[in-house]
Amino acid sequence: MAAKRILFIDDEEDIKTLARLCLELEAGWEMIAASNGIEGIAIAESEQPDAILLDVMMPGLDGLQTLAKLQVNPKTKHIPTIFITAKAQASDRRRFYAAGAKGVINKPFDSLTLASQISGFLGWR
Repeated sequence: MAAKRILFIDDEEDIKTLARLCLELEAGWEMIAASNGIEGIAIAESEQPDAILLDVMMPGLDGLQTLAKLQVNPKTKHIPTIFITAKAQASDRRRFYAAGAKGVINKPFDSLTLASQISGFLGWR
């Protein structure tokens, strides 16, 4: 099976660096990074990742706005998206799932279980 390719859209460099270490070392996946929603949508179109990890709180387009744009785009609407957020009360989670997210991962995330959490949400073995 080919290695999974994950696009991580987040404005915090240190979070992306940590996630890259987790995903590349723990799971052997490739991580592509974007710093904002606009960039993330463009990369999702061109790179066609297996999944998108999306920060909720970002300047410019936030995570919900970015997800809405991904879902109406014929080139990206099939890509499963998981929110990664420090803002994860039950009401927020319901809103994220209602918006089409396949999962919600809390920040700060556990570096040892990040890949398995993603796999669990997406049904990857």
